Amino acid sequence: MIKIHKYAAVDIGSNAVRLLISSVVSQNNNIVEVKKISLVRVPIRLGVESFLKNKIKKDNISRLIDALSAFKLLMGIHKVSKYKVCATSAMREVSNGQEVKEKISKKSKLHIDIISGKEEASLIADTFFASHFNFDKTYLFIDVGGGSTELSVIFNGNIIASKSFKIGTVRFLNDLVADDTWKDYKNWIKINTKEFSDIIIIGSGGNINKILKESKMAVNQSIPYSYIESFYNKISNLSYEERITELGFNPDRSDVIVPATRIFLKSMQYAKSKEVIVPRIGLADGIIRKLNNVASFGHKLKNLDT
Repeated sequence: MIKIHKYAAVDIGSNAVRLLISSVVSQNNNIVEVKKISLVRVPIRLGVESFLKNKIKKDNISRLIDALSAFKLLMGIHKVSKYKVCATSAMREVSNGQEVKEKISKKSKLHIDIISGKEEASLIADTFFASHFNFDKTYLFIDVGGGSTELSVIFNGNIIASKSFKIGTVRFLNDLVADDTWKDYKNWIKINTKEFSDIIIIGSGGNINKILKESKMAVNQSIPYSYIESFYNKISNLSYEERITELGFNPDRSDVIVPATRIFLKSMQYAKSKEVIVPRIGLADGIIRKLNNVASFGHKLKNLDT
């Protein structure tokens, strides 16, 4: 018997807050189709004050409350049956993270979970496994965010190594990536990929999605190293303003895309990879799939006036 449910996922990231509403068609508890209904992105850059000041300030707390309250209205309009809100590195690292979580939950009437880097990587990787890839190949899964980068090595369809690093685009822009952290990142990739050849990078995150769009390649079609290198040379030789006026980038994308592209380039070098595949999946997609498969995961949407 076919069942159709509408689910919502909210990703409170270091660079932006996103709401994804999807319709999930399942049969005999197996997902047949996931169709995106609505995607809303609000550029609230929590990472700047989080990583610099170790605290989320009043102005951004108010913006988060407004965003999540609006998201709840959209969930109600779309008749979402279940949702989950996940906050990542920006909120889990600040001194007032729990206080902010409770205040936003009270005002918006939405429950918020602050998840670990390991949980974040797992949710994204689960979505990747649900895709139809050739698991005879070896993959290095890289999700680049504003505050952290999640890595997973996938061999014969299994994750054989996984780690989260405090390396992200917002951290790079504010000179907050320690040399030792970058060295550990480099060594981790080299050590965990040295036994394999022809490794394919699976890229996740808004910036690699933008690179895919600029390359004119299709989803799941390989982007060669040479293109990413030339793209990096082009954008790094332009100013922030020129990326907006000449390339048409959004202001909140125009700065972070430079360190993100560098992270992917360096990762490809360390893994000796020649190509990147971008399936356009992220944390929100992983949340949606798990909402359908795990009964205890997520929360029912209460009435809008409660």
